[in-house]
Amino acid sequence: MEHEVFVPVPAEVLRDTLTDPARVARCVPGFQQDTDGTAGPLAGRLKVRVGGNTITYRGALRLTEHGGRFAVEGEGTEVRGKGTAALALTLALTPVAEGTTIGFTCRITTAGRLADTDAEARAVAGARLLDRFAEALAAVSDVAAEVAAEEAAAAGGEADSDDDGVDDGVEEPFAAPVPADDDAAAGQPAEAAHARRTMIGRSAEEVDHAPPRGRYAPVPAAESTGPTATLRWIAPAAALALASAVVVGRALRKRRG
Repeated sequence: MEHEVFVPVPAEVLRDTLTDPARVARCVPGFQQDTDGTAGPLAGRLKVRVGGNTITYRGALRLTEHGGRFAVEGEGTEVRGKGTAALALTLALTPVAEGTTIGFTCRITTAGRLADTDAEARAVAGARLLDRFAEALAAVSDVAAEVAAEEAAAAGGEADSDDDGVDDGVEEPFAAPVPADDDAAAGQPAEAAHARRTMIGRSAEEVDHAPPRGRYAPVPAAESTGPTATLRWIAPAAALALASAVVVGRALRKRRG
């Protein structure tokens, strides 16, 4: 049996999905995966409807890639009965305008209930099964491509968020440029330039509470020149003059005598 299906998905996107057995298992209509994970993602039960009959097989599928084509092989036995089925399926992806054509080449060997059905009914059931598989394959591939694009965009956004080459997770502090030493030449007093340079790099609280420096420092209060201050230096001078007068007077009395 040969069958073709067109899907509006690029061939490379479909190829990525077909290389993942877990995603392929989600694309098989009527497939129920075994709870035993050791058997593989393509091991379980497959329910097939042919004509008015529904047949369930238990078995496993094997998916391989050869020269750009995918081969699916599998065997199964009827859950209710002694019939068997063997499948050999080949998938070829052909890129076309706005999508991909999936070509199927299928051969089935059966014994039991499926062999007793009409050949035309088996062909119709097989084509319907392949159509549904192709639709599911396209849907799963689209979702995987969208997730990959979102992850790539998120990674790109994180890389652009910090373009200063410093990956420390902390915002860098503001570094004010230190003015050149030619402030005096620019008409600013040297004391003002020094005071402004010492303010750079200090916090706002420190600047607010720090006393001004240089020419902007508060002028110390001048010493008082009132009467009290005058007495402080007149008293010692008067005492010195009195002592000198006493000494001179004694000297004169001795000379007269």
